[in-house]
Order: sequence, then C-alpha cells, then structure tokens
Amino acid sequence: MPIRRFALTFALIAAFLLMIISSPLSAKAQSAEELPIQDNSFLIEEAYNQEAGVVQHINTFTRIWNSNDWEYTFTQEWPLPMDWRHQLSYTVAGVSSGSHPAAGAGFGDVALNYRYQLVGTGETRTAFAPRLTLLLPSGSAKDDRGFGGMGWQTNLPLSVVISRRVVTHWNLGGTLVPHSSDGLGHHATVSGYNFGQSTIWLMRQNFNLMLETAYTGCESVTGTQRTAWSNSFLVSPGIRWAWNLSHGLQIVPGVAVPVGVGPSRGQKGVYAYLSFEHPFRSTRPR
Repeated sequence: MPIRRFALTFALIAAFLLMIISSPLSAKAQSAEELPIQDNSFLIEEAYNQEAGVVQHINTFTRIWNSNDWEYTFTQEWPLPMDWRHQLSYTVAGVSSGSHPAAGAGFGDVALNYRYQLVGTGETRTAFAPRLTLLLPSGSAKDDRGFGGMGWQTNLPLSVVISRRVVTHWNLGGTLVPHSSDGLGHHATVSGYNFGQSTIWLMRQNFNLMLETAYTGCESVTGTQRTAWSNSFLVSPGIRWAWNLSHGLQIVPGVAVPVGVGPSRGQKGVYAYLSFEHPFRSTRPR
C-alpha cells in the first residue's frame, strides 16, 4: 500500500543520511555571535540533547478548528549531570476532545522520556538521538483524553545540516499500548506509528522559517480485542524567533498553521510554541 512504501522510503533515506560522517561546522558558525536557533521543531523532534547544565521548559498549544480539539503541553528537558548525552524529560498535557464536548477539558496521559545522543551534537552536521518513552494512563479514555492503559513509545530523530542556511529533521517512531481501554470496559492492544520531516530556513540568526510534514497512524479500541485505525497527515508552515537575554536565558516563541491533506483533508488549525532555556549550574566544555 502507498503508506507502507512511503514509510520504507523514509526509513531508507534516514538510514542513508545517518551514514554521513559527523563533521564539525565551520569555525565561523561556531562563534557565539553566529550560532543559529537550535530549538525543537513544532511537530517534528530534533536530535540535539540539552547542553550540559542547561534546562529547557517548553509550552505548546494546538487547536484544530474543524473538530474543536485542543491540547496544551508542558515539557521539561534535563541533561544528566554526569553525562550530557543522557537526557531525561517529562510531558504533561491538558486536553479537550471535540467529540466529547460535555466532558470539558482535563489531563491527558503523562510521558516520561529518555533520550541518548548516539551520534553528533548541535555542533556537527549530523545528529541522531533515539528516544524511549513510558506513557502513564493519567488521561480519561472515556473522554478521549488518553489510552486508558500504560504504554511505550519510541522515536528516532535525525538532524542533518544541509547548508549554513538550511537544516532538516527526520522522524520515524512507533507506539504500543498492550492494555488500552475505551472507558466502557472494552480492552485491546493498540499500536501506532509516526513519520515526518521538517525543513528549517535560517533566514536570520534569530529568525527561522519552517515547513513541517507529519503523518501518524493509530489504533483505537472499538470493542473487546477489537480496534480500528485512523490516520492524520498535516503540512504545517511556521515561524519562530529568539530573544537572548542576560544570564544565558533564551526565549523562543513561534507559531504555525497546520493544514490537513490526504486523510486529514479539510482540517485547519493553529499551533503556538514558547520555550525558555537557561543554565541551572555552571557548565564545562564537552
């Protein structure tokens, strides 16, 4: 089927790019004045762990107008003090499902994340940092705010610098929830997958133009040991910029307009992003 062929092609491209030898950027690009924004993309995960001694606080808000769904997330990313290549983070969410308007808003599932910087850093042309996530069933499955069971998720983010002005990020991942629930007493094993790509144009040192594509597929429980698939395909142009303040504080706002294509044709939404990044202790060179 076309989706499987697309996923296979994406995986082959990602594997090829990963084979590129990680080489340092030019000395000019590494100077403090020339360093570009190296923040998270919006729908796509970058492959740069937090630097040693630096913590990041990430806020996002997504609203899909057609379905009246909205979601707010807060994420904190912490490098381990003994080795910055290991990163821990957590994500909490507030969710409102348009298909359950009477339920209102509430907590979604909590994600506990671990990432390892396997290849490269923010100063190399290629970086790869696989992530493993434990999903805690804190959201109500009955109100369509969670899976209703504990699950696992993995993502394989790959970042490749094409030129001094263009950076790309590539994602391929999957989700497994062995005992998902629909909130009505029905249970089944559900799975999902995701793949996507973002291209960042470094128009200015502190201003980026972005174009992201994200495809997801996920099962939902429809009865005892019965599931149904749903798919989403979004194309999202956006912008982000940065303010670098005293004491190492960097503030990065951003906004995007996700538009549905293919199985999501007709969907339109808005995405808002705001992150704060700052040192929590004195840092030493890697």
